[in-house]
Parts: sequence; C-alpha cells; structure tokens
Amino acid sequence: MDRSELKAYKKNFEYSYAPGAFPTFELLNKRPGQALGVLVSPTFTEMEKLKALCGKNGIPVWEDEKRLARLSDKENVFVMGVYEKYSQELSAKDPHIVLVSPSNMGNAGTILRTALAFGYHDIAIIGTAVDMHNPKVVRSSMGAMFSLRIRNYETYEEYRRDFPDHEIYTFMLTGKKQLTVHEVTKKPEKPFSLIFGNEATGLPPEYENYGTSLLIPQSDEVDSLNITIAVGIGAYMFRPIG
Repeated sequence: MDRSELKAYKKNFEYSYAPGAFPTFELLNKRPGQALGVLVSPTFTEMEKLKALCGKNGIPVWEDEKRLARLSDKENVFVMGVYEKYSQELSAKDPHIVLVSPSNMGNAGTILRTALAFGYHDIAIIGTAVDMHNPKVVRSSMGAMFSLRIRNYETYEEYRRDFPDHEIYTFMLTGKKQLTVHEVTKKPEKPFSLIFGNEATGLPPEYENYGTSLLIPQSDEVDSLNITIAVGIGAYMFRPIG
C-alpha cells in the first residue's frame, strides 16, 4: 500500500488505523503480519525503536506529519499504524466475553482492554454493533485488541451453534442469582461464556432463560452499572488467571 492511498477511515475499508504510540507498538509486536505501514511525525521521540521494529518485519515507515494530522481525529497523535483488517475463529476450549449489540466505541475499547487484563482472549460480538476496527475503538483499547480473537455473529443462536458446550452466564438486572464470591469459587469445569447487553437496554428478556442469569448486587440509588464496570466485575470474578 502507498501512503497516498490512505483516506479518512470508513467502515467499509479493508484497512484501519492504530492511533498513538502504544497501540502502534502493540500492532507491530502482536500482529506484524497485518501491518501495512506506519505514519509518523519527524518529532516522534521513539523513532529509532519504531524504525528498527518496522525494518525487522519489512514494514514501511512514512514520515508525513501533514497526512498524519489529517487522518487522525485526535490532537497530539505522533504515530499511527496502518493495518489490514482481520477476523479469527474463537477458541472452543477457552472462556469468552460475549457482547450483545455494543454501541459505544469508547466502552468497547475499554472492555477489550479489561478482558485482556483478566486473561480472556476471545470476544464474541452479537447483533448490530459498533465497528470494532474503528480507530476510536483501537485507541481506547490501547492496542489490546491485537492480542484478542474477535468474531461477529448475527444472532445468539449462531454463536451457540459454534460453542454448544460452553456454560452460559448472562448478566442482567433481572438475574435469578446474585453474583457472589461463593457463586464463582466453584469455577465452571467446562469453558464458559459471560454475556453482557448494550449500554442503553442491557440484555433482551429472553436471555434470562439462557444458562445461569446473574445479578450484580448494587445500591438502588442508581438504575444500573456502566457496562464497562459490569464487564470488569464479571470478568474479574470468573477470571481464568490466578
């Protein structure tokens, strides 16, 4: 790819951007095969490290401050990786975080970073959802997405057909069981899926009948937890790492 071909991001593009130093280095370290090039400002303070890493993997470095400024929608972006979009199969033996119709890019990126922090590497996205390759998601994940397997499914049924042996835990305000330390000290013996709804409406009512529905206890002074907080609590309590 030539840098002259690069345009402001759109969902139908076959490529996307990793804005910022940390996301760019995560791209180069975790998915160098997807990297198409790196746009960088001549004032970037880690230029030597960047060029060494790109040189090792045959990735072009374009010093082009004007193009970088035009393509990034944030101030103070001194480097931005360009990568080819990809999709991966999820692991059948590992736990999953499942997001049903996530709609906020900042929340989506934070959830990806949180999932990785607690040892989850498989993320299923169900239904109409935010574009997980949008540069805003990539940046808010701090490049964590390059360490994850992410796959989209049109429906829960489609997802379930692929993973019939996973134990299902749905997080809902109408959950039949409270999420407690006792509940999760007996870790599931089989792989499991933790399912969360979107920011505005949560999970549809039918999800209460899928597997075990869980309620995170909270004060009645607020209507619900932010989705990123709910995922953080659930992911931590069930975490596959010690």
